[in-house]
Amino acid sequence: MLSFEHFTILKNNTLFSRKMEFNFPSKVLFKAIESFNSLPGVGRKTALRYTLNMLKMEQDEILRFADNIRNLAIDIRFCDKCHNISDQALCDICSNSSRKSDVICVVQDVRDVLAIENTQQYNGMYHVLGGVISPIDGIGPSDLNIESLAQRVINEEVKEIILALSTTMEGDTTNFYIYRKLGNLPVNITTIARGMGFGDEIEYTDELTLGRSILNRIPYKGGALK
Repeated sequence: MLSFEHFTILKNNTLFSRKMEFNFPSKVLFKAIESFNSLPGVGRKTALRYTLNMLKMEQDEILRFADNIRNLAIDIRFCDKCHNISDQALCDICSNSSRKSDVICVVQDVRDVLAIENTQQYNGMYHVLGGVISPIDGIGPSDLNIESLAQRVINEEVKEIILALSTTMEGDTTNFYIYRKLGNLPVNITTIARGMGFGDEIEYTDELTLGRSILNRIPYKGGALK
């Protein structure tokens, strides 16, 4: 039996608190619970519930689930052009000839692409930065996909860059850096309208508000909205 004390030695108190006493009859069960608990937002009780529920599934269902997770590590890739998640060299958006190729919406990560796509109010291209500038977290411009954005503006005859980053201090700092980076290039730089409150994350903004913010975007001028 795997006791709580053994659990603590293996994971250094990261899975179960000392107030929780569990005995695990199987190392396999223990490892499965440990894996679920490593996910953001999944606590110890939820991890245990997920694992026990899976034991009620048919074997082929469990194996199919495991294969899908395994494929994330092996088969998933990022678009060579916009850095969105893709199964191919170019994602479905970049390879879609019906979309406007001269407008690029700059977002923090893939979740923002999904949020904007769900509004059905935007038909241009995207560029996923992979984060925002945050000195306190050790993230600088060179850690983001900013240089490739500048190259796209130069090589793809882009007419408009839409800054659609979250309205946080880090988002505003990143907006300003991109504005300065692209300032000498012949491209219009706009930002989504401030229908979103300061500190709001794109992915948590309702579709109606986000859609209107994109449609009513306004020129960006060095940190000031004109």
